[in-house]
Amino acid sequence: MEYALVIFHDEAGQLSPAEIDEQPQHRAWLEEVRRRGAFAGGRRLHSGRSGRTVRSRTGRTLVTDGPFSEAREQVGGFVLLDCADLDEAVELAALHPFATLGAIEVRPVWTL
Repeated sequence: MEYALVIFHDEAGQLSPAEIDEQPQHRAWLEEVRRRGAFAGGRRLHSGRSGRTVRSRTGRTLVTDGPFSEAREQVGGFVLLDCADLDEAVELAALHPFATLGAIEVRPVWTL
């Protein structure tokens, strides 16, 4: 089953994708996920300040600059894993380097 790891972190100390790729902890995590055959994809996201939050209410479209939340931690990216079960997905999320810096939400992906 596929699981999404939604990665939350403090954007104040945001590293570039190249800087993340150079981190030994990140490389080790990715090697472990690939060794298990669990890596199904993922992407890093630009800062929440670069996006928009969109709501539709009673026929009106409301657009707000930036993320919905004013919290310090914002969604920084996501990883898709193909794991045997939720326990394996949680185990791999706990090994992710950003689990020590922010938070990782693990959610099953709907299949159509």
